[in-house]
Amino acid sequence: MTASIIARRALGKNAVVTTNGSPRLHLDGVVLPEGDRRELWIVDGLVRTEPASDAVDLSGGFILPGLVDAHCHVGLEMHGPVSDEVAEQHALADRAAGALLLRSPGSPTDTRWMDGRDDLPRLIRAGHHIARPRRYIRNYGDEVEPEDLVAAVEAQLPGSDGWIKLVGDWIDRDAGDLTPLWSPKVAGPAIDRAHELGLRVTAHVFGEQAAAELVEAGIDGIEHGTGVTGRTVELMAERQVALVPTLIQLENFESFAAQGEAKFPTYAAHMRALYATRLQRFRDAYDAGVPIFAGTDAGGYQPHGRIADEVVMLGELFGPDYALGAACWRARTWLDRPDALADGAPADLVIFEEDPRKDLRALNHPRSVVLRGNLVC
Repeated sequence: MTASIIARRALGKNAVVTTNGSPRLHLDGVVLPEGDRRELWIVDGLVRTEPASDAVDLSGGFILPGLVDAHCHVGLEMHGPVSDEVAEQHALADRAAGALLLRSPGSPTDTRWMDGRDDLPRLIRAGHHIARPRRYIRNYGDEVEPEDLVAAVEAQLPGSDGWIKLVGDWIDRDAGDLTPLWSPKVAGPAIDRAHELGLRVTAHVFGEQAAAELVEAGIDGIEHGTGVTGRTVELMAERQVALVPTLIQLENFESFAAQGEAKFPTYAAHMRALYATRLQRFRDAYDAGVPIFAGTDAGGYQPHGRIADEVVMLGELFGPDYALGAACWRARTWLDRPDALADGAPADLVIFEEDPRKDLRALNHPRSVVLRGNLVC
């Protein structure tokens, strides 16, 4: 019988329920990243270091702050926005995987109602993707002409939790290849305006030109980033521009190339070349000191709940410690959610039976998931 089952039975019988309706929990395990064995208690949804009586015991295992999927489109599938019921299933799949903090860089679905649900992961939204007409996936974004980009950034403010998402490049049917959607003269003022509003800006980017121009213009993040190279990498490291490579999503590049090959052979060859050079470019970014984080690109072409697969692939490139941080403590600091296991912090955490530092595949099997102080899995 697993610890989670034992705990659930205890919760149903004699657990003390605190003022916010959540039970008291007792944890005694190895806390990462420090690697020290510690005792923690959860009272009123918060982590505590002082003992609490009548707590349900969840002793043993390896305790991590809730995992972070830094590129995860809740409420979005291939055809576009989905119902609240489907969006809820997205969030529950991520929760079951231990991903309790989701950065949603673009979604046409209004998921604000989730903020009132204590049983669903916390979301950090970027409003809608901002793209140009016929230069991105249909039904995904706010489509505007270049002269309206600054106004579009301002319009996304109510739906943002501190981020704006631009579509940096996409196939240009006239050119037959990836080209930037926004010239530097257009992108620069839009990024500046976002910064004036207290927002950070990230962008979907596959190719080299858009990556170079957007980083030069002062962007804060690059999603996918298969085109980062040379001076772009140096500038990203200097400015600490974040890279979220979405490695499992990049495995679709061959299918993207094949779909476009008949009409756009130059585009197909470019996509294959980007795929072939991606790992070395990401290693170069890592060696230069570019901050890299884990994101699955769930929604659209990827199912939700695959954060473990993304971390395993990151670990193959950068080692298990860096990969774990990219989906946990470092990502939380980057997203202004640090100290997740400190005394008084909101109790969002995951417990694993096996040590993920020894084998990242252990992340596929959370033993217990605690969200806002409640044992949810």
